[in-house]
Amino acid sequence: MSLTELADRVGVTIANLSILKTGKARAIRFSTLGALCRELDCQPGDLVVFEPGLADDTDDDEVEE
Repeated sequence: MSLTELADRVGVTIANLSILKTGKARAIRFSTLGALCRELDCQPGDLVVFEPGLADDTDDDEVEE
C-alpha cells in the first residue's frame, strides 16, 4: 500500500503521515493510532516506542488531583 492510499484510508495528510513515518511527530491522536493499526493490521506497540528523556522536560502529562 502506498503512503497516499494509507493517508486516504486513515484520514490524515501525506505530510502528517510522513512526519509519523520519520519519527519526528511529538504526539499522535488515539483515533489516528487506531486507524493506522486497523489499516496496517498491527498493534499500537508495533508503531510507537517510548524513549525516556524526550517528554521528561514537559509538564503536559501531569494530572491534577
